[in-house]
Amino acid sequence: MLPNSDNINLTQFLTTAVIVVDENLTIISANPAAETIIEVSINRLIGFPLPELFSSSTLHVSRLLRTLKQTGSFSDSEVQIVFPDGRHRLVDVTISHAEITGSPHLVLEIKLIDQQKRISKETQQWNQQQAAKELVRGLAHEIKNPLGGLRGAAQLLGKQLESDELKEFTEIIIEQADRLTNLVDRLLGPNKLSAFAYRNVHEVLEKVRSLLQLDNISEVVINRDYDPSIPNLWFDSDQLQQAVLNIARNAVQVLQGRGEIQFITRIERQLTIHGQRFPLCVKIQIIDNGPGIPVKLKDTLFYPMVTGKKDGTGLGLSIAQNIIDHHKGKIEVESWPGHTEFNIYLPIIENKEPA
Repeated sequence: MLPNSDNINLTQFLTTAVIVVDENLTIISANPAAETIIEVSINRLIGFPLPELFSSSTLHVSRLLRTLKQTGSFSDSEVQIVFPDGRHRLVDVTISHAEITGSPHLVLEIKLIDQQKRISKETQQWNQQQAAKELVRGLAHEIKNPLGGLRGAAQLLGKQLESDELKEFTEIIIEQADRLTNLVDRLLGPNKLSAFAYRNVHEVLEKVRSLLQLDNISEVVINRDYDPSIPNLWFDSDQLQQAVLNIARNAVQVLQGRGEIQFITRIERQLTIHGQRFPLCVKIQIIDNGPGIPVKLKDTLFYPMVTGKKDGTGLGLSIAQNIIDHHKGKIEVESWPGHTEFNIYLPIIENKEPA
């Protein structure tokens, strides 16, 4: 409740968080919604310096100080705040100047938009990815047909040539045609029949961990935090291993030989994936403490041929996305400097196989 106010504190009924800070940016008041969003009790919030509440935020202290000195207000949308314990929130913020007991104060209105933003972004990305996938499929088939003819012509020509020096050129044509065909096949995704069965997802994660350790990553620590209660899932072991390996190898590369990767599994309830509601899903988290994903790549991260690496093909994440889509799942990404997490969600489907 604001100082010297005998009125009913209506802010306690709001779903929008309301925080009041004094001229030193110290919190003097907060409503229950602020307690919920920040996950800190009101008693602990009172007297706490606002800038120390966040370890990172796109809302700069300099703007708060300017608003303290001036009357008026400002709003900022999609502000990402990161708490010292690693939690992050996406919010809309309105900051207003207020004179209370003769001194300048700020009133912060914070509205959590994580959920609606995630749903909107997922729908938009899903539509874009499906359009990109259809475009790639069309281009891939148009490329493979002339490549087959080119390779066949080079083979026939090579049989007619007597000079080994000239045959070397036809061999180069065949080799490069095969390389392009392989690239196109990777763009199209797995070309063999899926081998779905009920399996333990942690066996896949352990195989990926073993493969990573063969890559000489002695200064990269891989920590695991598995939920043993997760039942067997319906998936293709080779495909899921490929998807997780593609994401994890990206993490190893951005760490440049030193850092930490976490494999975490948890149960998620009542999750919507591409418009379908699933009562139970498994959440596989692959987290690294690298520099984070460049802002310019975030919206096109899963597109084919998009990469931030000099020698990258841009196919790893695109292939992973296709595999997880094939498993009726989805991949979400959260990233800021010092933290990147890929969250793979797979539906838990009732095991109908005989015991």
